[in-house]
Amino acid sequence: MPTSAVSPSPASPRSAQLVPLASSAARRAPGRLTRRAEFLRVAAKGRKAPMPGLVLQALKRDDDAPARLGFTVTKKVGNAVIRNRTRRRLKEAARLLLRDQPVAGADLVLIGRDATRSRDFAALREDLRRALAKAGVL
Repeated sequence: MPTSAVSPSPASPRSAQLVPLASSAARRAPGRLTRRAEFLRVAAKGRKAPMPGLVLQALKRDDDAPARLGFTVTKKVGNAVIRNRTRRRLKEAARLLLRDQPVAGADLVLIGRDATRSRDFAALREDLRRALAKAGVL
């Protein structure tokens, strides 16, 4: 495990203490899909709900843990700045909706479309709500 040197303690000014760094799993946001295999599993086995502002892929799990989310935007949408803006809009819409209507026992992948960045935010939130209902998650 990687370690990081910390300033010497007052008791022994010449020796440095080694403190283990957090692993990548510990730094990862809770409830997120990050590995390609997780995205592929949801795409292959889950239900797909296309909407004007986004596409939702949902796969139910056998537990009651909070939903895990993954976000993706293809290069067809635009350059990195545009894709990141699109992803941030999806993340905020999901955060607001799932705060009010929590979902448990599901893996969700939100795919940004070209229309995601220009769509009215209230309409985007409604697209997400309808997609969750259509996929049978809400």
